[in-house]
Amino acid sequence: MSERKLGTREEWQAAREELAKLEAEQAERNEEIKRKRLELPWVRVEKEYEFETEEGRKSLAELFEGRSQLLAYNIMFGPDYRLGACPGCSNLGDGLDGSLVHLNQRDVTLLCFSRAPIERLTAYKRRMGWQFPYVSTYNTDFAFDFGLALSEQQAQQIPEVKEMIDNPPDWLQEWSGQIGAELKDGLREGPSWIAFACENGSVYHTYTVMAPDPFVAPYFSFLLERIPKPQPAETRAWRKDEYPN
Repeated sequence: MSERKLGTREEWQAAREELAKLEAEQAERNEEIKRKRLELPWVRVEKEYEFETEEGRKSLAELFEGRSQLLAYNIMFGPDYRLGACPGCSNLGDGLDGSLVHLNQRDVTLLCFSRAPIERLTAYKRRMGWQFPYVSTYNTDFAFDFGLALSEQQAQQIPEVKEMIDNPPDWLQEWSGQIGAELKDGLREGPSWIAFACENGSVYHTYTVMAPDPFVAPYFSFLLERIPKPQPAETRAWRKDEYPN
């Protein structure tokens, strides 16, 4: 408490009004970014893709479920992950179900992709209690074509990734243990959002964003930005059924 600045109600009000100006500037900047995002060109998806789903094989167009927009999160869960998806990605996944009905009512289908086989995705989804559609890109080029995953050769050619593989910090070695995969395999998956549109029978790629963009953070991180005490820097995430006592 000794390090916390104390003040009067008047001092708080003055400081809050100053902060409100910055927040208004940020909101205005965000509106500009949203406009720019909507102005991105659409790129027609010419290649045919088929995915394994809980209802069987589906094309990219069929994943839309009759809606015109598809928004998907790529969860880090590669074929080599023996113990489950990335805990941080799992934290994000925990916040998606409440958005399903609202997005569906606005002509948007929400789902998640991963490269692990569908049987393992389904089992993990059941463990986490998730309701959103979870689709496997296993044995397809989809994740590589859209930059959601790296080949072994690509991973070795990116200095930052190669450094993490060759000289991992302690927390990253712990993360490797959490997913049950070697870092050279685990770090090839890319946590990212990707969006598509379907119009006149054609599918178009419209948007992709990857970590460390804030949109690729768990939903509760946005709530933590409004609490009184700063949170310690966390390099390790926990699955919701694995928090230490």
